[in-house]
Formats: sequence, C-alpha cells, structure tokens
Amino acid sequence: MICELCFHHCDLSEGQTSFCRARACWDGKIVPLNYGKLTSLALDPIEKKPLRRFHPGSRILSVGSFGCNLRCPFCQNHEISMCGDGELGIVELSPEALADKALELRPYGNIGIAYTYNEPLVGYEYIRDCAAQVREQGMVNALVTNGTIEEPSWRALLPIIDAANIDLKGFTSEWYRKLGGDLEMVKRSIALAAERCHVEVTTLLIPGENDSEEEIQSLAQWSAAIDPEIPLHLSRFFPRYRLTDKPPTPVERVHRLAEVAREYLALVYTGNCQ
Repeated sequence: MICELCFHHCDLSEGQTSFCRARACWDGKIVPLNYGKLTSLALDPIEKKPLRRFHPGSRILSVGSFGCNLRCPFCQNHEISMCGDGELGIVELSPEALADKALELRPYGNIGIAYTYNEPLVGYEYIRDCAAQVREQGMVNALVTNGTIEEPSWRALLPIIDAANIDLKGFTSEWYRKLGGDLEMVKRSIALAAERCHVEVTTLLIPGENDSEEEIQSLAQWSAAIDPEIPLHLSRFFPRYRLTDKPPTPVERVHRLAEVAREYLALVYTGNCQ
C-alpha cells in the first residue's frame, strides 16, 4: 500500500511503518498510528504559535501527538516529533472529547484548538475529525505545520481550518532536500491556504544555511506576490538536537534580514531576539 498523504509516498508492506513514524499498513489499509494519542496539551497565548494577526490577545488550546515527515536536525520538539507509537506517555482523547475540552476552557479565553508541537498533518484523520467537531462548537481551528502535504488532502482540509502558521524553512530546494522535504510542495500549500484562511509564515534563520540577504529577499518577494500583508516571522536559531555546532543567529542579523523582507512585506516580525 502507498501512503499518499505527502510526497514521500511511502510504499508499505503489511505491518510496516511510514517515514513519519505515525502511519502504517494494517489489514491492507494505511492507518494513522497516532489517532487520538496526545503527548502535549496546553492553553497558550495565540501569539505563541506564532499567530500575531489572528484574534490577538486570545488563548488557544494547543495539542500535539508524535511523528513528523521531515528530519530537521534543529527540531525544537524532537522528543515527540522523532518518536513513534509506544515510545511516549500519552493521553487518549476522541475528537468529541477534545472539542468538549476546548469548550470547557472558553471562560479562560480559549477560542479553539491549535494543532501543533509535532507535525500535525501526519495525523491527518484526527485533525480532520477534531476540526469538524470544533467548528460545530462554534470555535476555531489553527494549524502550525510544515505544509508538507499533497494537494488533494490539503484542499479537503482547508474549509474547516481558520488559521495556519506554515513553516517555510528556507527558499532553496537544496536546503529542503537536506531536511527531507520539498520546497515546491510547501510553497503550494502556502498559496492554497492563503486563498482560504488566515496564514502566517515562519522561517528559522540558521547561520550559513538559509540566512543570506538574497534568499530572504527571494522569499519575501514570492510571499508578497501572494499577498503583501502575509505576516512573516523571522526567528533566531539556537543550537539544539543534532545541530549543536552552529552558534545562535546574531540578533543584528535577524533585524537586518527583517529590514530586507520589509521592502516587500508589510508585516515582518522578529522572534527569539529578547
């Protein structure tokens, strides 16, 4: 069986697990191993996602599971994103129970659910089912995603997504290949989402990899062609996981690249610079 969720198109025999570690072939079908299995649950400020222009000042129930379809050596959440089924402590919640939990937290400023922490789209079926329940409760759905998903599945999900922060990890195919990803797929995901929901974009600036002025200029020009008011978050890198031999991004470099991006985009924010 071939999993058609993302460009990896994992060809799985019975009992085999996919590249993302969250999907498998069971009884001749591709099934999500992480359906309803949560590793993280927190009520966060919406700005932490980061979503700066979507219901500012509100809070959102943030949930995560396990698995990811990229292999970023600088992953901030590698403890869950690089793990598979049975390797972590979990809480099991049905879509209905999770939506009810979100509603219970409304008096505390909660506006809905953000699917985040690991790569949420590898658990596509759970996100789809939860988002439908959340909409029925009159609340919102937000995705924090790397945007690595095939177009049919993405188009099917977007009508029940209200906001997305999509990680654009750089603007060269070479860099994306190092991360096990596909730049053109992510660009398409951003363009499609921008037509249907609120979108913000985040790029983590890694010294010597994706932090040239030319690359950020190209990224900003491309984003502006979609919508010059797409918010862009340029974030400072700190050594972690398997990328500990690089220094943190200099604060002045982040601010300089933000100036470059502001030549094309109206809303450019800097992150991790305090």
